[in-house]
Amino acid sequence: MVDLPVESIAVHRRALLLLLLTAVLWSLGGVLIKWVNWNPVAIAGIRSLIGAALIGTSFHRELRFTWTFNQIGGAVAYAGTVVLFVIANKLTTAANAILLQYTAPVYVALFSPWFLGEQADRRDWLTLLVMLGGMALFFMDELSFDGYLGNSIALVSGLCFAWLTLFLRRQKDSSSLPSLFLGNLLAGVIGLPFMFQSIPDLSSCVGLLLMGVVQLGLPYILYALALRHVRAVEGILVPMIEPVLNPVWVFLMMGEKPSPWAIVGGAMILGAVLFRVRR
Repeated sequence: MVDLPVESIAVHRRALLLLLLTAVLWSLGGVLIKWVNWNPVAIAGIRSLIGAALIGTSFHRELRFTWTFNQIGGAVAYAGTVVLFVIANKLTTAANAILLQYTAPVYVALFSPWFLGEQADRRDWLTLLVMLGGMALFFMDELSFDGYLGNSIALVSGLCFAWLTLFLRRQKDSSSLPSLFLGNLLAGVIGLPFMFQSIPDLSSCVGLLLMGVVQLGLPYILYALALRHVRAVEGILVPMIEPVLNPVWVFLMMGEKPSPWAIVGGAMILGAVLFRVRR
């Protein structure tokens, strides 16, 4: 075994903490989406435009648009991730959409060796299997075989999420923030036609602002920064605690209790992630 420099280990640990924080912020989506009374595609569009504004104002010096394959690929994958997930939620159950989107780590583990030159080891695969099993238990009471179109779109959303991770990781030696900025603009354009169907009330506007800044813009910035210092497989495994945290916020704020199977599945996911981070 090769001993890593202390500085490298410290940087790696900070990146893992950023991934954990990313998952916590992503998990606020369940509560915030209940707060906003508006068309879901319009929500996806406006929160992405707010996210683009956050990146543009905070990191304008890093926004160099080279229009390379990696930069454009990351932007398209990002827009596909956030927009298709919203559409999938309209056409199938939320449980199906989340579970199928989180097939993304499988794609990352399969594609990383030839796309990034990063091998997924046995611990990665074991962690992934445990987490997918926990995810199935977590959503057992809500899964459905109905909504084939929605399920298919959710699978494509998971594929987009995987490629987003791969493209962001491939830009580790430069800045991947331009990809996120362009992806947010693209998602905003897609959602634009749906924004004129109705006007959200003041409370919904506050919720949209929180979604754009706290639940989308900031965590994706943290995700991009973290992927500079962790392998792609690590980068997508750790945030898999997000679906577990989502109902926790709903329970704390709205009193909706998770089922016993959800608690068992959530414990498996949290345990696997904490073990992986600790290792």
